[in-house]
Amino acid sequence: MALGNPVFLAIADHSVIRRTVASGVPGTSMPAFAQSAGGMLTDKQVDALVNGIRSWAKSDVLNSATPPPYSSRTPGDPQRGAEAYRTYCSSCHGVDGRGGNKASSIVDGAYLALVSDQELRTIVIAGRPELGAPDWRGHVEGRPMSGEEISDVVAWLSAHRTQFPGQPYPVPSRDRGKGGLR
Repeated sequence: MALGNPVFLAIADHSVIRRTVASGVPGTSMPAFAQSAGGMLTDKQVDALVNGIRSWAKSDVLNSATPPPYSSRTPGDPQRGAEAYRTYCSSCHGVDGRGGNKASSIVDGAYLALVSDQELRTIVIAGRPELGAPDWRGHVEGRPMSGEEISDVVAWLSAHRTQFPGQPYPVPSRDRGKGGLR
């Protein structure tokens, strides 16, 4: 959750923030805070925290633009995602997603192992202003990404997840003829 990102605060409704605070995010360092989920806070305390976070949202940050849906029930198509990626993302992240002149790799196996599809979707929609990454409106001037294009890019990125993240190098084997590693 990007609490310092004004676009995120504008697109994530009360239920999204409450669910995250109360239940945490499995597989990440975001713990559950609600007692009902093993945390220390009562429901009243969770509500107070969520209301405080929601008060940070600025109503004018979207400039009357209608954001794509925060989540999608329809999976994207990786083939269409490759095309949408080329249109909206490759100028910064490189043709193959392994990094470009303005941004780093977004297909790194270790990175993709740490983020869920929803987090990828959130990043594409809300951007990463602290890194200079634009939100869904700023990739191509005058042509914001549609919800379907965002779902497709997320599917394309997900297709790059490796089975064993963090293991990019083959295990060395012994060269029996020379007695060394090859």
